[in-house]
Formats: sequence, C-alpha cells, structure tokens
Amino acid sequence: QVQLVESGGGMVQAGGSLRLSCAASGRIFRSYAMAWFRQAPGKEREFVATTNWSGSTTYYADSLKGRFTISRDNAKNTVYLQMNSLEPEDTAVYYCAADPDLHRTPSAYDYWGQGTQVTVSS
Repeated sequence: QVQLVESGGGMVQAGGSLRLSCAASGRIFRSYAMAWFRQAPGKEREFVATTNWSGSTTYYADSLKGRFTISRDNAKNTVYLQMNSLEPEDTAVYYCAADPDLHRTPSAYDYWGQGTQVTVSS
C-alpha cells in the first residue's frame, strides 16, 4: 500500500515558479514509478510527467517539456515537480500517482494523492 500527499500548490503570477512535492508512505515507494497529472475544470485528467524508480528515466508531456522538471528523492520518499514560466493555462489541480511501471495514462495508476491546486493569474 502506498499513500500519497501532495503539497506546494498555490497562486502565482504568470511567469512565476512553483515546486510541488508528493510525500509517499510505504517501503515500496522506492521501487515504484511516480507520475504527475493535472486536471483543469471541465477537462479530463492529463499526463504531465513521470519518472522511474531511480529517477534515471523521465518522460514529459510534449507541451510541457523545458518548463517542468520531475525529480525524486528516495531517501525522503518524495517526488517533486518544478514548474517554471507558469502560464494561466497551467491552472489545474495537480495529482501525483504511483505504480510499479511507467505509464502516461491515468487509468494505469493504482495509487493517487488528493491533489493540490495551482492557480496562475495573468
């Protein structure tokens, strides 16, 4: 069992930065791939980024490459999402997710956090 708790969301002006954190409980975190998704009002949940158990492999949504960076610290059981040059279109609830394998589709993930709101004002 993996329990996930996101933090770090908030309100920021366009062009600003935020770093989201996702703290995981459970010893199996260190063997799990981790991912970030986001969901804006009225839209489907969409893939943001994912990293394998060691952090050596990462994938990003094409539209976010270069602005967002996923990383993890297995000693702290935490995965991060550094978001730079934020745009109003990045406004959404951001969720972290865990699974033994790397995926880009939400339905593939068994474990989810409760989400953290990110609001970017213009």
